[in-house]
Amino acid sequence: MGAVSTADAEVAVVGGGIAGASAALHLTALGRRVVLLERGDIASGASGVNAGMIDSLGWGSDPDLQAHLTAGSLEIFERVALDEGLDIELRRSGSLQVIHTPEQHDLARQRVAALCARGHAIELLTAREARAIEPSLSPSLLGAVYSPLRSQADPQRATLAFARLAERSGARILTGRPVTAIEAAPGSGRGWRLRAGDLDLDADAVLIAAGAWCGPVGALLDLDVPIVPVRGQMWATPPLPPSVFHTIASFESALAWLRDRGGALSTRDRRPGEPPDLTHRDGIRVTRHLYGRQRRNGEVVFGGDRELAGWDATPVAAGIDVNRGHASEALPFLAELAPASAWAGLMPFPVDGRPLIGRVPGRDGVWIVSGLASSGFGRGPMAGKLVAEAIHAGAVPAVLADADPAHRIRDRAAV
Repeated sequence: MGAVSTADAEVAVVGGGIAGASAALHLTALGRRVVLLERGDIASGASGVNAGMIDSLGWGSDPDLQAHLTAGSLEIFERVALDEGLDIELRRSGSLQVIHTPEQHDLARQRVAALCARGHAIELLTAREARAIEPSLSPSLLGAVYSPLRSQADPQRATLAFARLAERSGARILTGRPVTAIEAAPGSGRGWRLRAGDLDLDADAVLIAAGAWCGPVGALLDLDVPIVPVRGQMWATPPLPPSVFHTIASFESALAWLRDRGGALSTRDRRPGEPPDLTHRDGIRVTRHLYGRQRRNGEVVFGGDRELAGWDATPVAAGIDVNRGHASEALPFLAELAPASAWAGLMPFPVDGRPLIGRVPGRDGVWIVSGLASSGFGRGPMAGKLVAEAIHAGAVPAVLADADPAHRIRDRAAV
């Protein structure tokens, strides 16, 4: 092994996905010296292989954490694309969440009414109204929930753009640097030393932003981080002429997961370490899930499965077939098209269903931003900004109370 070099920073960010890159960008904008360490390449994890959907309903009249993460992230994406001039293929396309059954329609009506009462931008459309703006939708649908602010962007381009802007602002972005040790910095009595390949990095603060790998990174600090890797998979058609104009989702899983969280499968019924909102339990499918869009290059991409599979990121053909069937119920022309490609990635699902953003208990100067589940791309920019501001100020804003890691991240010896 070659000689080990030593560097220092005020903040070491571990992870080069959208949340980590955003945190690095906003920390450097606040004048902090930042080094970002990424085990692979920027956007090589879930941030680079997702559908690229940005799910904003606007700030509403009384913004909660979800509104901050979604509406705030959309504003940051727009700033990157429109003010910084970086092409991330951003488009405020709007979204249609299609409705298949009367029971789904009842739930959609209740949700839309509640969200409208809170000032959010959302509307329940008849099937005819939905087909007027998305002509390829199936006439057999019962309607759709329309969200005009929801947007889309290329996930890899966007994540790379955040890293590029962070670097322009003064951050050091180091790829191919898996962190293998985090220990108290020797001699100083404060801060941390991180070992990453042939580099020792001393930092006053550490931000864990490693997505599905937050558990192994936390273990380096003898911490149990309640985040598990969940495999998501997607498929793509060959390039087509313009055919799908909104992002597309389905209400089927929304109904199933509502029952999961509050009905027969309550939190205490799930196995230890098993998060909510999965499509499979014990290897058996419990619901279908659907999301997709058409990329600028003409490919129509769809995905949906969320399955505990350890660290296996291999796509499963049977799941792709189920998802294709679901997509074809919404957009019948897809039934005639075989996938041209398929892929999978690992998403960071929090065991209790809530993000982890804030101070790590019992480890002075250690912070975390993770647990954004399947919506990390659309919520990561604002999550990174909020945690960057908290690190800079040394105080956590009230809006992050629901994401507080206290009493959730614990010493491994106590688990």
